[in-house]
Amino acid sequence: MTYLSIVIPAYNEQHRLASSLTEILDFVEREQLAAEVLVVDDGSSDETSRIAEGSLAGRPGRVLRNSENSGKGFSVRRGVLEASGRWVLMTDSDLSTPIEEYSRLAAAARDHDRDVVFGSRALPDSNVEIHQNWLRETMGKTFNLLIRMLTGLRHKDTQCGFKLMDRTRVKPLFERMVIDRFAFDVELLFLCDRFGLKVEEFPVTWRNAPQSRVSVLADPLNMLWDVIRVRWRFRRGLYNP
Repeated sequence: MTYLSIVIPAYNEQHRLASSLTEILDFVEREQLAAEVLVVDDGSSDETSRIAEGSLAGRPGRVLRNSENSGKGFSVRRGVLEASGRWVLMTDSDLSTPIEEYSRLAAAARDHDRDVVFGSRALPDSNVEIHQNWLRETMGKTFNLLIRMLTGLRHKDTQCGFKLMDRTRVKPLFERMVIDRFAFDVELLFLCDRFGLKVEEFPVTWRNAPQSRVSVLADPLNMLWDVIRVRWRFRRGLYNP
């Protein structure tokens, strides 16, 4: 029986994915976790799928290939819906948050009885070892402030790509989610809040990866539009069972 599904969205990650998967698989073996690893290749034009398949050969897990580049949100949604674990861990392919932080999130979920526990770079005990450049960090803080104003969410860091979720509890939400790109985290947390799931933001170690695919100018505007879209859909009852 699979206890943990580790979902990794990946787009043109041939240079980083092999080492990240080695770290993840070594951690799974060291901790003796009943885990599977799902790499969702988001229409890569490089060797991402081949490298992932080679790394996962003989190990519990598989590669899911999107027919075209559909976005991080789409890829995570697909991974969660096709996962078989009792819990699902979403992590970025660059391991900006070390895989060892899973143990802290799992302990928090267990001890605090939470449905979703997610990493945060913005809490007093967060350990940001490598910062983003000044512009990206400032834009991130400004975006999060706007998100809190638009959604009423109190979380200080919605965008950290390290989230542990009770699959049974979040699956009905993922079945209704529609945001395909970077604002999907906000959509998820907004729906968790509105439908009564127990969520906790937890400080983690984080190291900026310099090859970020987020555009400083275009993506924040698109994300804000998507957040407005989420509010509109919620008010229309389009997320309801």
